[in-house]
Parts: sequence; structure tokens; C-alpha cells
Amino acid sequence: MSLADKLAQTEALLQEIARTHGKVALANSFGAEDMVLTHLIAKLSLPIAIFSLDTGRLPLETYDLMQKVGEAYPAYPIRVYYPDAAALEAYVNENGINAFYNSVEQRKSCCHIRKIAPLKRALSGLDAWITGLRRQQSPTRQDLGDREHDADNGLMKYNPLIEWTEKDIWAYIREHGVPYNALHDKHVPSIGCAPCTRPIAMGEDVRAGRWWWENPESKECGLHVKASPLKRPD
Repeated sequence: MSLADKLAQTEALLQEIARTHGKVALANSFGAEDMVLTHLIAKLSLPIAIFSLDTGRLPLETYDLMQKVGEAYPAYPIRVYYPDAAALEAYVNENGINAFYNSVEQRKSCCHIRKIAPLKRALSGLDAWITGLRRQQSPTRQDLGDREHDADNGLMKYNPLIEWTEKDIWAYIREHGVPYNALHDKHVPSIGCAPCTRPIAMGEDVRAGRWWWENPESKECGLHVKASPLKRPD
């Protein structure tokens, strides 16, 4: 399928989402995929809100892009959600500032405080949310469809770029002058918290730089728990 065909499908899905749901938002973590979706939502003037989760340990380049996006898309102000201060203090004081390196359990506990709990607040009151997930990104995302019921949060979840390749994403960014995270120019295709993100080598999986000390099968933070995809209506 050509990029033009994928783009047409993505735009049609975004328009369908806006028509179908009263309150819907894009989760923007300031990676390349989320910037494509932000640009498309603005281009189509869709009534879709945008939010982001600031874990408190994001790279400087992500904060720089956050500021730039606010200036580039003034009609779509990004609402930022932060971790609960008391929960974060308790975790750090009990386990240490970098305890997430010690075990998968400790890392997921950190992710829960810094990402999952704020996400719950961000999704409260919404009918649906949108992500930049792509099937090509990792083994944990191979079975995802373009839509699914998010049972944990009780709403619909859409992945409009699910069929896009890395090449597609960058072709769109370059053609339309979409702002993007400067870390991408430093061989960092998948960007999360600063201590959990590193550049990748030639030929490595695009998410090899995320939680690189863990097995690929465990490398999700819990934001995107796999669910059974819903079929399109005939």
C-alpha cells in the first residue's frame, strides 16, 4: 500500500473518530508518530484534544519540542499531566532514584507512578483516545489493529498509524515540515524518559534503545496493554 493510500485511510479514520465520539484526545509523547498525528489533526481542524504525560525525567530535547509544538499549533494547546508527588517521593525514598534499573518489577512500578496513574487522570471523562502506535515498532505490537476496546480504562483506543512504516513517517514529516524531536537526529527512534532511552546501532529494532537492559517481550510500560482488536463493520 502506498503512503498516499495510508494517509487517506488515516485521515478518514481520524474524521470518523471525531464524528463518532464526543470527547476524544491524542496522547502525544513527542515522538515522530505523535507529531504526524498532531499535524493531521490540526490540518483537518478536528475537535480532538491533545495531552501529554510529563514523567519528570524527560530529555531536554523533548521539553524543547513541547514548547515548539505549543507555538506551532496554538489552536491545540497540549494539557500536561504530572505524577502524584507523594507517590513519587515514597517510591524514590524507599527504592532509590534509579531503582528501575534493578528489576522489571521496579521499573514497572516507576512507570506506573510516572505514566499509568497520570494517564488514568488524562483519560477520565473521555470517550476515546488516540495513539501513535505502529505494528512495525516492536514484537509486543504485532497483533494490534487500528482500533480496540481499552478494557483497563473503559473506552475506545485508536491507532491510526498502525500500518505506517518508519519510512512513511519520515517521508510525511519531511514533506510537510512537521516539527520533530531533535533526539531523532541522534539515532534515537523511540523516545521515553532520559535514563531509559539510548541511541540504537545500525540494524537494531527501533525500540532497542528503550529499557535496553530488559528482554524485548517485557519492554512495555503498561500504557499500551494488548487487547483484542475490533473488526471494522462490514
